[in-house]
Amino acid sequence: MAADAIIVEGVRKRFGEKAALDGLDLRVGSGTVHGVLGPNGAGKTTAVRVLATLLRADEGRVEVAGHDVRRRPDEVRRRIGLLGQHAAVDEELSGRQNLDMFGRLHHLGARHARVRADELLERFGLAETGRKAVKRYSGGMRRRLDLAASLITDPEVLFLDEPTTGLDPRGRAEVWESVRSLVGGGTTVLLTTQYLEEADQLADRVSVIDGGRVVADGTPDGLKERLGGDRIDVVVRDAAQLARTAELLPEGATVDADRRLASAPVTDRMEALTGVVRALRDAGIDAEDVALRRPTLDEVFLSLTGRPKETEAV
Repeated sequence: MAADAIIVEGVRKRFGEKAALDGLDLRVGSGTVHGVLGPNGAGKTTAVRVLATLLRADEGRVEVAGHDVRRRPDEVRRRIGLLGQHAAVDEELSGRQNLDMFGRLHHLGARHARVRADELLERFGLAETGRKAVKRYSGGMRRRLDLAASLITDPEVLFLDEPTTGLDPRGRAEVWESVRSLVGGGTTVLLTTQYLEEADQLADRVSVIDGGRVVADGTPDGLKERLGGDRIDVVVRDAAQLARTAELLPEGATVDADRRLASAPVTDRMEALTGVVRALRDAGIDAEDVALRRPTLDEVFLSLTGRPKETEAV
């Protein structure tokens, strides 16, 4: 596979008067996890549908796994897998029966389908539950089975659209570990997610989409550095002292009244910490906690798009 598993150049797609994609440019390196974030209506799902040959772009060039999606859609489909937001498995069947069925649907042949099913059950830690009906699986187990089903043909590129929506923290962690193992095996993953923590945990690079185009692209740490490096957080015991606390912090301080939190960007970590602690003491402000930290992707997202992340898939 080429150095870039996915190449998107100047892609536009309109639905009536609405421009869902408005000059989208994107490159995803082979064997990496690339996160795609964006507010509701930004164009994330439209982009995935174009990349997966489910929707035709009006303009621009798209290449996946070395093949043009417009001229060679069949070749692209042979090399990709897609995991959508909703379960694709049959709950009445066992995990092994589901994977065997998917293998046969992909024309693997009866024997090859059974072998591939066993391989994937073992790979995703489901071998001991392979004969159990899926309706008895936990949420994390079902999602791992969905992920296994999307890999039945051993695709070069895998599209994950909100893969952990609705899962509890344990289920999300199980899916995260499975995704990490995929990349270790050489699979390229394009991940759309509403969880910024998920992108922070999994993605080698992140693209923020707004208005149908990429407004920022880089590593999670690189995007955080755009906000000025580290931040200092102060949690006060008395919410009435919050405004005064913000005045004592470096320029650019923000407050969160519900959490009794004041936060500000800093350049010199130790100087800022000692200075703030001294200023709080001199002002007689009782701080419950003072801490230095890196900016979160939530803060990056808000800075770039001017609004918090949405909780619905796009």
